[in-house]
Amino acid sequence: MGEGERGWPLLRVDLLSLFPRMLDSFLAESVLGRALRAGVISLSSHSIRNWATGRHLIADDRPFGGGAGMVLKPEPICRAIDSLRGEGTKVIYLCPDGVPLNAALAESLARERHLILLCGHYEGIDERIRKSRVDLEVSIGEYVLTNGLLPAAVLLDAICRHVPGVLGEAESLRQDSFHGGLLTFPQYTRPELFEGMAVPDILLSGHHKKIDEWRRERQEERTRLRRPDLWEKYVNGSKN
Repeated sequence: MGEGERGWPLLRVDLLSLFPRMLDSFLAESVLGRALRAGVISLSSHSIRNWATGRHLIADDRPFGGGAGMVLKPEPICRAIDSLRGEGTKVIYLCPDGVPLNAALAESLARERHLILLCGHYEGIDERIRKSRVDLEVSIGEYVLTNGLLPAAVLLDAICRHVPGVLGEAESLRQDSFHGGLLTFPQYTRPELFEGMAVPDILLSGHHKKIDEWRRERQEERTRLRRPDLWEKYVNGSKN
């Protein structure tokens, strides 16, 4: 199920990490878990140590030049990437100095055939890996985490929402924040009155055209007030 003309699932992902089991519960739940079980996407998690050599399978070492922490060695990671890479593979390294993750990038990556997500740990990876094997470096924000597995999970979730068959309703994507350059509109559900706060009358009217207009106005208002940077891009884009 979920296989197209490519002859394999719509999106194949290999994840490289020192601690690949950390994502097991995340991958087993919710929309992403259902997509994996249905074969709409394919994901394999690998320990970098599987490609290390020697008695202790060492995958990290002290940095040249001194300094705190450890650095992931180039040999096991390059061997891992070379053994997993195929035609159309894109290798992505999760790191703080990569390009910022946004909705457009996630949608673009969802169209790839095969992704290898490389998770950094400790002080990162040897620079020669980045120069010789990595196709794209991605950051999920201007902060540092203890390892790259959490950024990989964020990236994977953002990407997979755009893979056909992952979301039960395609309309969900069109209502997401950042779709079309705007934040999403306010959402309400039952009860109609909660702690003195009522659902806006327009949402109870059944007039779908007016509801769409109200939602669009709220999107523009919220974006203008909360994200002036996005609002400026949206306004300039609308004029061009």
